[in-house]
Amino acid sequence: MMMKATVDLRKLPVRDKKGDVYVVVETPRGSAAKLEFDPDLKLFTLSKALILGLAYPYDWGFIPSTKGEDGDPVDALVLHDAATTPGLVLKCKIIGVLEVVQTERGKHAIRNDRFIAVPRQTHREQADHDARDLPKQVRSEIEKFFVATDELESKELKFLGWKGPKSGERLIEKAAKHFKKANGKD
Repeated sequence: MMMKATVDLRKLPVRDKKGDVYVVVETPRGSAAKLEFDPDLKLFTLSKALILGLAYPYDWGFIPSTKGEDGDPVDALVLHDAATTPGLVLKCKIIGVLEVVQTERGKHAIRNDRFIAVPRQTHREQADHDARDLPKQVRSEIEKFFVATDELESKELKFLGWKGPKSGERLIEKAAKHFKKANGKD
């Protein structure tokens, strides 16, 4: 059963009072289809099916009240050991960012970074502090996952590298300022 949101989840605050980042889950771990929040319907809709055999390794969502170069809220991959549900809002610690340049056929290249987060009050929060310290194999598989999710579209990804929590936080603040400016709140 799909629950309808009563608010535009894209406009929730970026952070809670303690400074933790909110991440709205769009696509839960294990899903073979990408979902996205439709602010007009206030529901989650199918964005695309993934290629056969591919599923999200972790929860995928966005950081509210941010705006990336693609015009959407910035993306976040939430590393934890449980699948959640679309619309769940997680309080997270940012452990880094995978910096990405995305090129779509016929359009100019844009930055479309993937923020890496762990939920507060979980085992992962205690274990993971910096995305650059994730095992090389895990980082490589995450990169391959992102390439595979765009396999059926005319998008090409170029990975600029993995950065730590400070870089991630700086980029989130920049995206939050971009959101405020675009919404006349600056």
